[in-house]
Amino acid sequence: MIQELYQKAIQFSGEKHSEQKVPGSNANYVLHLSNVAMEVLMAYQNTLDFDLAFAIQLALLHDTLEDTSTTFKTLEKKFGIAIAEGVSALTKDETLPTKTERMLDSLKRINTLEKEVGLVKLADRITNLQRPPKHWNTAKIHAYGEDAKLIYQQLQDKNTYLADRLKHKIEDYKKYVD
Repeated sequence: MIQELYQKAIQFSGEKHSEQKVPGSNANYVLHLSNVAMEVLMAYQNTLDFDLAFAIQLALLHDTLEDTSTTFKTLEKKFGIAIAEGVSALTKDETLPTKTERMLDSLKRINTLEKEVGLVKLADRITNLQRPPKHWNTAKIHAYGEDAKLIYQQLQDKNTYLADRLKHKIEDYKKYVD
């Protein structure tokens, strides 16, 4: 059953993100989505205390509202209300004036939902704390690291394994700021 849910979600996301690349690379964006799903799978191997089917779908779909023309209604119809609400919480509200306000708003919404939504956000930031794209300046790299600390502070109770992974990645990411 989990395999069918995975295939349905990754096919949908792959089609929606077909023209998108991982920032700073030529890799198709599905690479990022599958890496987030892999973090979720590893967390489940280490802590069997969450709904893997729900979390995997969220991991594969988490950027569809933010980065594609996909609508909430489309997600709801195809994957159900819980998935649509989770993806919506993981989506920053671009009408808010600052990046900090958008991040805080998203974290607040994430914290009102099931822990799987929060652990996907942890997995997403773990995956993103790689070598920054070459076009990022020091201020942007620093801000991204600071956002990661905020995510850790707000969501560390969602999954111990992923919180520990994020904490380690934050420490390692500091080398790109210095």
